Amino acid sequence: MELNRILTTILLIAVIIISCSCNSVKKISTKYYDENKIALDSIEHNFKILYQQKPFSIEFTDKSFNYVSIEIITDTLKYIYEFGINETRLIDTLTKYHFNEKAIVDLFSQMRSIHCTWINYLDYYVDEKKEALIFISMRPVGLSKPFTNKKYYIITYFSQPQYFDNEGKLLVKRKRQRIRKINGEIFWRINDKVCYSISGRFR
Repeated sequence: MELNRILTTILLIAVIIISCSCNSVKKISTKYYDENKIALDSIEHNFKILYQQKPFSIEFTDKSFNYVSIEIITDTLKYIYEFGINETRLIDTLTKYHFNEKAIVDLFSQMRSIHCTWINYLDYYVDEKKEALIFISMRPVGLSKPFTNKKYYIITYFSQPQYFDNEGKLLVKRKRQRIRKINGEIFWRINDKVCYSISGRFR
């Protein structure tokens, strides 16, 4: 009996610790979004407009955010280029593919300002209907323990309201109560159209 009480106590303590840890991550994650909401929403909005003009994605490839990789998507091929952020070849390439150079460079600056490592436009299907989301990942600076082992803070912007369970986990459908994973990660509610995850990989 004594052993059973000890095991029950240990299990209870473990559940409390896990619960507190999850709540701490949620609070810090939501706070991080709230503090950077203007910048994040602006990045998402500007990227969406530019992507509709010509499909592309952006990735910063170094921790100092001095080198950027651009994936340019044409009707037949994908081209991937990497440049130093101040190289003239960068502007030359944007001009070659008829991008709005100033708008793209401004987007680079916005991303660097909050250590955004990657942004992309992803398609997915619900009941054979094509939907889309914008996927943004960042290296949070100055955030504590919940981010120690997992390096990236990831946000998804959906084009329409999503379903969530009672814990705030993103669902495939409300009736099915099946968790939707994006790139293998579980996402949590910030608002009806915006979710977050914390991951060891940025994409």
